[in-house]
Amino acid sequence: MSQNTRIPNCENCSCRMENIFKRLDLLEVQGLNLQKRSKSYKKGEVIFRESELSNGLFCISSGKVKVFKTGTEGRDLIVRLARRGDVIGYRALISREPYYASAIALEESNVCFVPAEEFFKYIGENPAFSMELIQTLSRDLRMAEERILHLAQKTVRERLADSLILLTDTYGYDKTDSKLLDVHLSREDFASLVGTATETAIRLISDFRTEGLIETPGKRIRILNEKALRKIAGNLTK
Repeated sequence: MSQNTRIPNCENCSCRMENIFKRLDLLEVQGLNLQKRSKSYKKGEVIFRESELSNGLFCISSGKVKVFKTGTEGRDLIVRLARRGDVIGYRALISREPYYASAIALEESNVCFVPAEEFFKYIGENPAFSMELIQTLSRDLRMAEERILHLAQKTVRERLADSLILLTDTYGYDKTDSKLLDVHLSREDFASLVGTATETAIRLISDFRTEGLIETPGKRIRILNEKALRKIAGNLTK
């Protein structure tokens, strides 16, 4: 983990306006800027580990991060995909419990760390911040419940389509290719997102490719028929 050469300034950081910190007033933002620490992580570097004690929370100012749990058999399950503007690690901080999962950078990422004392000061002094935090917790709980439901009730084929749509909605498409997903995932990561064995994920990806739903140039994925994937996943909101 290396110190970032360009430390974001909270006062003019646009990603701050996409999370709970948008409810801070000017003096609080200035205090946040003085107290936070900013670090850069290379692809594959650990931001925090499952079972470690929390002493703050993390705000992603650039890059992509996966949050995952390791099962009893050593198989990982990705429980969340995070991107620029997302805040991670705050549930363990609030509950005063160890991290329930680990976080690793999927690509070179810049992440700001906010100490616990600063975070709890905002909760005690800023009702708008507290309400925003409650709403964020509620949304995360709903998404976690939906994830559990999908794992329990959907077939692996449906979960594969659902995972492709999740990647599309979370990270979007490459700026130079309107159909290429703007994220690099290993087949092992993709399997842990779907909740299946790597071999099964590879076979189903091949099936989707044969059906003309996707292409797989190198280790990337190009979405050819998003509408059909949403239909398979049961996600027809777009």
